[in-house]
Amino acid sequence: MRITVSHAPQPVLAFAAAELERYLGRMLPPSGPDTAFVLALRPARAGENDAFRVDVSPAGGIIEGNAPRAALLGVYDLLHALGCRFFAPGRDNELVPSIDREALSARYEKTASYRHRGVCIEGADSREDILAFIDWLPKLGYNSFFLQFKNPYAFLSRWLRHEGNPLLAPEHVTAADAEAVMDAAQGEMARRGLALHKVGHGWTGEALGYEALSWTPDDAPLPEDMRPLAAEVNGVRSLYKGVPADTNLCLSDPRARERFISLVTDYARSQPAVDYLHVWMADEYNNVCECAKCRQTTLSDQYVSLLNEIDRRLTAAGLDTKIVFLLYQELLWPPVRERLRNPDRFVMMFAPISRTFERSYDPDAAGAMPPYVRNRITLPGSLEENTAFLRRWQTVFGGDSFLYDYPLGRAHYGDLGYVHMARIIYDDVRRLDRLGLHGYISCQELRAGSPNFLPNYVMGRTLFDAGADFDALVEEYFAAVYGAGADRARAFLSALSENDLCDYLNGHGPRQDPAAAERAARAAALCREFLSQPRPEGAAWERLAYHAQYAELLATALEKLARGQMAEASAAWRAMADFIRAGELGYQPWLDVYRVLDVTRTYTGFSPEA
Repeated sequence: MRITVSHAPQPVLAFAAAELERYLGRMLPPSGPDTAFVLALRPARAGENDAFRVDVSPAGGIIEGNAPRAALLGVYDLLHALGCRFFAPGRDNELVPSIDREALSARYEKTASYRHRGVCIEGADSREDILAFIDWLPKLGYNSFFLQFKNPYAFLSRWLRHEGNPLLAPEHVTAADAEAVMDAAQGEMARRGLALHKVGHGWTGEALGYEALSWTPDDAPLPEDMRPLAAEVNGVRSLYKGVPADTNLCLSDPRARERFISLVTDYARSQPAVDYLHVWMADEYNNVCECAKCRQTTLSDQYVSLLNEIDRRLTAAGLDTKIVFLLYQELLWPPVRERLRNPDRFVMMFAPISRTFERSYDPDAAGAMPPYVRNRITLPGSLEENTAFLRRWQTVFGGDSFLYDYPLGRAHYGDLGYVHMARIIYDDVRRLDRLGLHGYISCQELRAGSPNFLPNYVMGRTLFDAGADFDALVEEYFAAVYGAGADRARAFLSALSENDLCDYLNGHGPRQDPAAAERAARAAALCREFLSQPRPEGAAWERLAYHAQYAELLATALEKLARGQMAEASAAWRAMADFIRAGELGYQPWLDVYRVLDVTRTYTGFSPEA
């Protein structure tokens, strides 16, 4: 087999060639006539999304992309057409069939449906988790990855310190350790040509003199010379609940503005590899500055003013780094007077963190946007109200944009079958055009794989091809993972999903809820029935049985909570926690124990000590 690249040296094309050779070497007979492939580039047309052309035969052929990354996507798409299935992160989690050389015949062209197709890191993650996920992304058609904060310390430290799992000995981790993981992650992204998104959280804390690499409280008191820069809330200027990353600034203070702007512009100058630099305010709400000067305007007006100055300085420095600004918490309300002067610099990110996941968006059903009241806002829960904020922002900004959503961040733990959440994602993605958005980044745990990684599989393939058929995607996924028992596995998980409790687990609605209790009881019964019957052998079925045990315990705890039986609910939650803590090392890539326990304590309402 001979594979050449049309633009050498080109590292992404070289990687694509190595991947094509590696997989076809496993798939094709070891002997036979020689085959010759070419990986090529063509110029991208203005505004064109990732696109590629595949024209191959048993003798070889060409895979041509409109960018190096697109050629790699074309390689993986051809492998998918030949029967490969990449059903989870990690090279042990793929199906690579043997084929006859005559099967190597395909001629087609594809263009991605959306410009932005990515995932943002969350949860508790090892170095191996992060690198395996990056390796997996382009195999499903994704084109970007978002490393929150300036490095992944928050996520790496949760894993290495084994937060939430006292059965595992904590390991020491430093910011330097996280920098090393970040460098490795960015290197693997560069090999694949993935767009690099960075930072977002931490700017305000850093402007106050803190490192701000996580959401944890800082014991160091706010320095007196920094106190005037912090937001005044209820007459006090201090760290909000002790957390620098959650503390807003007094943006009418010239020194606070200058420190913030300089941090962003200096970072952009020092990080030319960053494609999309996220510039956000504090990650809490109802804590914006109440001083007399700040009260004369809105946070969104102050924010846009900051962004305009950042753009001016980056333009003067000759930098074309894209700046991502967000619609989130107070910033859901658009500015009254200020407007972005250079829209081409900016990408708008709509982040409806408080939305329901019981149904998908209806782009034609925008609700009313409530008036803004400083430090008295309530986050919108309905899809209609969330859409109203987006529509209002779209009247003042018409540039590039994407949805930053949370289907695998919290609510997914309430869908014990994952079929419901996969469908919500599918429908949301297919409606992005009608929402006026150009893509989707999922803010999520990387270890969202129990019972399986179906939601991420559907997400990636539908973001690339919005015309994909949901049932066909589910069928091919279950066939790849569960083999001859695919129908049985799908029936079990679909039945669990019919009793989903996404909103209830995510803290929506009253905690005493008879209907939720009945759904939880049915889910637990389905798990018991599944576990009582013989099952096929194999790793996927072992994982499914493990998931059924965990799901029965969690569903039982949810039932007790929804019935108001608090002592029983706490005992059931502890039983679930003990089970997944004990099994974490064996199932580490598939279930994020830290995040399960954190979400169910913080949002669902369990009180383990009761």
